[in-house]
Amino acid sequence: MSDKNTLVVTQKKSPIGRQSDQKKTLVGLGLNKIGRSKILNDTPSIRGMINKVKHLVEVS
Repeated sequence: MSDKNTLVVTQKKSPIGRQSDQKKTLVGLGLNKIGRSKILNDTPSIRGMINKVKHLVEVS
């Protein structure tokens, strides 16, 4: 369903007990519940946000 210029990002863990900037990054990615997925454009800024919360999300 996604082409080479998009990423499917799925939240796998809760942000409870994490730093507030990590919680805000998840919201910025459009994620706020475990199991929720978003299709995002593959840009350097999105890659940076994913890298910041890589322990909470799965990318495919």
